[in-house]
Amino acid sequence: MKKFTKILAFAATACLAAALVAGCSSAPQESADKPAADNGASQQQAAPKEDAPAQATKLIVGYDNSYPPYGFIGDDGNPTGLDLDLAAAVCEKLGWEFEADAINWDNKDNLMNQGSINCIWNGFTMEGREDKYTFSEPYMLNEQVVVVKSGSGINSLADLAGKTVVTQVDSAALDVLEGDRADVKDTLASLDQIADYNNAFMQLESGMVDAVACDLSIAAYQMAANPDKYVQLDEPLSSEHYAVGFKKGNTEMAQQVTDALKQLYADGTVQNLCEKYEEYGVSIDNWVLFD
Repeated sequence: MKKFTKILAFAATACLAAALVAGCSSAPQESADKPAADNGASQQQAAPKEDAPAQATKLIVGYDNSYPPYGFIGDDGNPTGLDLDLAAAVCEKLGWEFEADAINWDNKDNLMNQGSINCIWNGFTMEGREDKYTFSEPYMLNEQVVVVKSGSGINSLADLAGKTVVTQVDSAALDVLEGDRADVKDTLASLDQIADYNNAFMQLESGMVDAVACDLSIAAYQMAANPDKYVQLDEPLSSEHYAVGFKKGNTEMAQQVTDALKQLYADGTVQNLCEKYEEYGVSIDNWVLFD
């Protein structure tokens, strides 16, 4: 009996060993570093990702819609003006999106810093503002001048003594009268500020003020629209230039706009646009940006 029991135990041990050997030899060989079941997922992760499409550049122009002939509301109720047309032509040339945003002029710096607009293009004088903005190269010659009513008896800057002059808030004319031509301001009865030049000329017409200090282009527009009603004093307050203003440091966009404006002059677009607004006092003779 004991001998039979030993034989059964030996046989069982032998069977178990055979089974273990068979089991090990039939198992698939897999890498210790990367299980075969993960191969598909690993290959997908290793595949290069497709580049996302580049986002188109958008030029968001901040402008004053009561500043003819550079930016204003036309008879059809739509924004128009030389600078808006130039901006649209630049965007077409560069393949950019164009958006015109009528702004409160006094709030332009806040809007620029917030990114609500990325340029100011609206008969924007660069002199005296170089530390606040990055500018394109200047494209248009301008002057700050004084306009009075015909027959007022005011024929020179000296005749403004004791008179009331109005200009736009935060305008180049205001900067000049508070800066280089403070000698003129000091002789005035008062220097008033108003939100836009359309209302300034309404005050001049009504007799509420004696004179308007403004850009040459604004004066030319008002005198063209109202023949024999207004005259411009011969002596300007200052001479200056218009340029496109960008947030300080945005030199790349400023240079691209400069280059596009030069191309638009070369292909005749600038000439055509100046002729389009000639009745508003725009002259190609004041253009200063060439190849």
